[in-house]
Amino acid sequence: MTTTVYARVESPLGELLLVGETVADGPDAAGAAGVRLRSLSMLGQKGGAVVQDRWRHAPAAFAEVARQLEAYFAGRSTRFDVPLAEGAGTEFQRRVWAALESIPYGSTVSYGEVAARVGSSGAGVRAVGTAIGRNPLLVVRPCHRVIGADGALRGYAGGLERKKLLLGIEGGAG
Repeated sequence: MTTTVYARVESPLGELLLVGETVADGPDAAGAAGVRLRSLSMLGQKGGAVVQDRWRHAPAAFAEVARQLEAYFAGRSTRFDVPLAEGAGTEFQRRVWAALESIPYGSTVSYGEVAARVGSSGAGVRAVGTAIGRNPLLVVRPCHRVIGADGALRGYAGGLERKKLLLGIEGGAG
């Protein structure tokens, strides 16, 4: 049985809401090793998570995620290594999200490039954009690294100013 837990952490992007699932075989229901991250969203984000009554507030469960986020925002880390919950999204969305995870830190790619990587070029670019917009793990799964073919910042669930900030942290376009 899993339990949904959550915590809020401050960041340069504003308050972040972390949502996870405790794992029954973890050492402790509130221990970091027993939690898989299901969502990382920003205050006011389109489609972001909303705390539910049945969820348990468990900041200690997210101590490692919070540490990695702090290192990322301070420019001391270029990647995340946290257990992720499985099963979210459609098969197509999971393929698109896997393509996002392969975009190197400090790099950007176009929506068309992501579409080509998942075998959905041409008219599939719009579907790729929709899948990227449904990414439940902002920052950790770097959808902010996807930009328009013309180099312009386009579509970010957390807002274009936050996308620009993230790309600035990484030294990429923005």
